[in-house]
Amino acid sequence: MTTQVAVTAVAEERVGSFAQRVQSIRKSLHEVVIGQESVIDLLLVCSLTGSHALLVGVPGLAKTLMVKALASAFSWKFSRIQFTPDLMPSDITGYELLGRDEATGAPRMTFRPGPVFCNLLLADEINRATPRTQSALLEAMAEQHVTVGGRTYPLEEPFLVVATQNPIEQEGTYPLPEAQLDRFMMEIDIDYPSPQQEEEIVLKTAGATPPLPAAAFDRATFIELRDLVWAVPVPSSVAAYAVKVCGASRPGDTRAPTFIKEYVQWGAGPRGSQNLVRAAKARALLEGRTAPTLDDVVQVAPPILRHRLIVNHRAVGDGVTADHVVRRLLQEVHA
Repeated sequence: MTTQVAVTAVAEERVGSFAQRVQSIRKSLHEVVIGQESVIDLLLVCSLTGSHALLVGVPGLAKTLMVKALASAFSWKFSRIQFTPDLMPSDITGYELLGRDEATGAPRMTFRPGPVFCNLLLADEINRATPRTQSALLEAMAEQHVTVGGRTYPLEEPFLVVATQNPIEQEGTYPLPEAQLDRFMMEIDIDYPSPQQEEEIVLKTAGATPPLPAAAFDRATFIELRDLVWAVPVPSSVAAYAVKVCGASRPGDTRAPTFIKEYVQWGAGPRGSQNLVRAAKARALLEGRTAPTLDDVVQVAPPILRHRLIVNHRAVGDGVTADHVVRRLLQEVHA
């Protein structure tokens, strides 16, 4: 009994230290980005679980600044790629160049790494690139390595992709394949700031550009924090609820409510259940708790599920979106 109490005390101490460190990052991010509290928290959840995120919002909502500030706070190597229709796979992965061996002088192929060799990659307007280019990025997102000239090059840990999309401009774009969308833990919608926040933004940026936050800790410390998130135990009730929610989103499943069968063509797969649990664990630690609860799953479900549900033509005709489906799903599915 004494040993169990000691272990619990150590766990609580580690969680308290974790929460304190993350709170310092959260504070430094808010000094650069005005408002967007929920967006920043969701980005932190993705970061602390080593997961990719998709930011969706109109231009001018500080999406790029938010990602650059995140990289600066974690002391990560940051790269930004502006996706365009003429972007080639080698513009992401790098390329081989004919050179000479320094020792022998014989000709040889030398690999020049591309911008994907970083810790945090900002894929700006990701849906503007062709499927061929998307496939190169998908390999990096899914496998943590790239293949060039028949050779495989691993990416340094951590490696995260934060991509942006403009929801109102679809001309000259290529819809992301479902396999790639599924690799993003969250689709995070960014809304306009409030009038008070917008006034503060205008006053704060009327002069010099605010500096990015100083690094809170190094890469090794971040990996330690990420490993702590992964090591958090999950109550069986929380895991069962995550599986039940995703199962109920599939129209062919016996657990699916009637409205799912009416409006959904494809539901969330097992990766949705996995991400619900991982994000719930990170959210619990962010709030200084040692274990996730059912409410943590409910809070992270909308950004995790909205891009994993494909509504059918009837839903489109009735004006029912994936967000509507997720909200109703959470109301009707109980633990």
